[in-house]
Amino acid sequence: MTAICKTEKAQRDYLLLRRALDNNDQKAYAELMGLYRDSVYYMLVRMVKNSDDAEDLTLMTFGKAFKYLHKYSPQYAFSTWLFRIAVNSSIDFLRVKNNLPHCIDNDLYDHSNSLIVDKMLTELPPTPEEEVIDKQRMQLLRIAVSQLPDKYRKVIELRYYEDLAYEEISERLSLTLSNVKIQIMRAKQMLAEIIKPMQNAM
Repeated sequence: MTAICKTEKAQRDYLLLRRALDNNDQKAYAELMGLYRDSVYYMLVRMVKNSDDAEDLTLMTFGKAFKYLHKYSPQYAFSTWLFRIAVNSSIDFLRVKNNLPHCIDNDLYDHSNSLIVDKMLTELPPTPEEEVIDKQRMQLLRIAVSQLPDKYRKVIELRYYEDLAYEEISERLSLTLSNVKIQIMRAKQMLAEIIKPMQNAM
């Protein structure tokens, strides 16, 4: 693990990581957990919508992080690496809870020109760290869709998962064309509201 400390925060975290790894310093592990526990917990609460589950996932996140601490690369911020573990744990949890498919696709990203996508993609070529975060955001978007009310989830799934035209959705759901467009617009707004706190935590 070669230090790449660009900020005071990064240097602090790196010194704690070195103490934990080199000396098995339990106080260093405890300090790392103290620094990030609340941030991880509150992100997970917003994702899984249950405080007990979030508490369990928080402990699981730190357990995994400390177990594989030797694999952490200081090329990335420790917080980014930690939140990635938390996101992966919550996605796995929600897949099981909601019986979601294990294959998380990028349909919404491939087909949508909405502001949701625009906010998540940068105009500049992504760095390796940004590529990791973008992948997690794609997964989070699919999870967020599952949290929409049924009528909004249905139009999003038909439009972006089944790639139906507005006219086809109108026929399938017996809705007017204007209602289909309104529901899709509202669904995108709701997705942005669901995703925003997840983005802020990453």
